[in-house]
Amino acid sequence: MSKSKICSLMVTAYALTILLSACSLFKSSSSSTPTAPPTTVTKPKEEEKKNEEKKNDVKAAPFNVPAFAREVKKGAYNIALFAPLYLDSVFTNGTEISGRTLPRYVLPGLDFYEGAQLALDSLQQQGVKLNVYVYDSKSRGNSINNLTRNKSLDSLDLIIAAVSSPEIQELSNVARQKEINLVSATYPNDGGITANPFLLITNSMLRTHGEALHRYLQETFATKNILLFHRNSAFEKRIAADFKADYEKMQNPKKSRIREVIWSDAMTDAELSQVLLTDRPNLCIITAMDEANAKAILRKLSVQTATYPIQVYGMPTWDIMKFKEPEFKDMQIYYTSPYFNDKTNAYSHYITDYFKRIYKSRPSDMAFKGFELTWYFVKQLSDKGVYFNGSLNDPSKKVFNNLNYQPVYLKEGATMPDYFENKNINIIQKNDSSDVRMNFQ
Repeated sequence: MSKSKICSLMVTAYALTILLSACSLFKSSSSSTPTAPPTTVTKPKEEEKKNEEKKNDVKAAPFNVPAFAREVKKGAYNIALFAPLYLDSVFTNGTEISGRTLPRYVLPGLDFYEGAQLALDSLQQQGVKLNVYVYDSKSRGNSINNLTRNKSLDSLDLIIAAVSSPEIQELSNVARQKEINLVSATYPNDGGITANPFLLITNSMLRTHGEALHRYLQETFATKNILLFHRNSAFEKRIAADFKADYEKMQNPKKSRIREVIWSDAMTDAELSQVLLTDRPNLCIITAMDEANAKAILRKLSVQTATYPIQVYGMPTWDIMKFKEPEFKDMQIYYTSPYFNDKTNAYSHYITDYFKRIYKSRPSDMAFKGFELTWYFVKQLSDKGVYFNGSLNDPSKKVFNNLNYQPVYLKEGATMPDYFENKNINIIQKNDSSDVRMNFQ
């Protein structure tokens, strides 16, 4: 760990001490900004009565959420950034780090924070006025429940959180009660949350990955043999059931049936060859989430590639897996992800240059995610006000990905979304040098 990054975390720890006293992290050099900036009323007075009636008309509001119909613009916006920094564990002796080395579990949250901070600094240089509060989601003394009881979160206009369970449920309660948009940046799950249209899930859930993959395979290949490999476990059987349900719902008259293959280590090459065809692509969906089980199936399939045309499609967890073994050399391996950044655009160069200059290191994917979501949603706030939900997906603010937040209704006949989920899924091919996106959007 570089000295500059350690210093950054020490600065973060110091900043948190101040921030939890309700002070702003970023302030104008000329004047201080009040904690709760006065709301700017932008509608003419003669329309006030009409708009008050419209506000009370649930059907007139976007997605039937009354708050979404309100236009609330401010001179400065209050933003909370939550990330797992584990400061209680790292700084056990004041400001000293044992061995001058940060534990690996700290790095994802720290990288997310550093990417977000770069976006915030850059936006403020463009004239966007912000009061930003950074919180360690793993803090014992200043837990989310404590912050709620102390009313530290009451005046927020936006929450961006790289958290998992149980913090996401705690923040969701705050967001729903206070009508604050909550961007869940990294957790690929709804955590059992319902009836919270202020929750925006960015890291798409597994079911959404399956829907996108199934649609891609059915629509991209004119002729195909779709094989669904899964182990006889409850979890993988649920994934398989979702794929079969997607097939039943699909209206495409040219869709090909999905052939289910229950996988075990005892399966022989002869048994495997019976489900493969020589005259069309064998599109093999593998539901294994862990590397050991994924590679066990791939080794068996690799033996068949000399005879059968095989393409392998794995789960979103495959994005961090390495398939460097010789037997995988000529295999076509793909996975799904809501994130893709080939690191060639202007934003990527800007972030990379900054990290090299300041931290003497390359930015991680978490740093890029922190920058992207902070930039995108602060831009939404600045342009459209607190309730930008009527136009969540704004391509003009794209950084790396085409975000596609769609309402999710968990109960049939529901009129208000339970939450919004990013439905943008990329099909990505594994390569030795860099991965390649196959479905261009």
